[in-house]
Amino acid sequence: MPIKIALTLVAVSIIWATSFPLIKIALESLSAGHLTLLRHVLASISFLLVMLIKKHKLLPQKKDFAIFGVLGLLGYTIYQTALNFGEINVSAGTASLIISSAPAFTTVIAYFMLKDRLRPLAWLGVLISLIGVILIVFGESSSFSINFYALLILVAALSASFYTVVQKPLFKKYSAIQVTAYSVWAGTIPMFIFSSGLIHELQFTSLSAMAAVIYLGIAPSAIAYTLFAYAVANAEVSRVTSFMYLVPVFALLFSWFMLAEVPSFVSLVGGIIAISGIVLVNKFKN
Repeated sequence: MPIKIALTLVAVSIIWATSFPLIKIALESLSAGHLTLLRHVLASISFLLVMLIKKHKLLPQKKDFAIFGVLGLLGYTIYQTALNFGEINVSAGTASLIISSAPAFTTVIAYFMLKDRLRPLAWLGVLISLIGVILIVFGESSSFSINFYALLILVAALSASFYTVVQKPLFKKYSAIQVTAYSVWAGTIPMFIFSSGLIHELQFTSLSAMAAVIYLGIAPSAIAYTLFAYAVANAEVSRVTSFMYLVPVFALLFSWFMLAEVPSFVSLVGGIIAISGIVLVNKFKN
């Protein structure tokens, strides 16, 4: 992998890692639904300005409307809604550990959809990663039972995995920023189901929460997703997503620094197992 792509993915990992504790900060004053909508309205406006400045077409080809609608649902509507509602009752660091399982799911999806090859030890890595995720989901409950909110974040990880694979063929016709912009706009439209009461809630939103929302709308949602799309367009999908195991490492540090949060011991063990599985997948993929 070219060093330029590798450095880009490290930057993406750091930016995405900051989003987990900042979601918790935003949720102190905003409901999960309002946070989801507001964040992506800001991201949509950011993309509109960039697309106008770069003189890109503001709409994809008509025959691609459906696929961008699917991408919007997978990468933004479902992913962000599930993640934000999940973090209501799951620590930021633990949420990042669950999301870190996405590369394992992506590898399996790419095997079926893109015909990427997998060696037996790579399949073992997928299984190990899945075991780690199961431990995390159970570890977030005091009675060692399934945590519904942790399951929501697992849904987000699965959705993100499909998003990563489905977008790959579109880079033959569109730039990274076009693919991301069209997907964000498509994914933001269904979020208006959360618009009721937003204006009223904003009157009582703290400055720290608003600052978090603005940052989330611009950095993780706009900048990082565009950089990620650029990497996917120029490298093998499973290699790109393997860098995402850096996200929980940075996220745990940011969560400790910003929120003084420390995941449960079981969740941490599960996270280590999940990431170990992803490393195995990356090493023995083909």
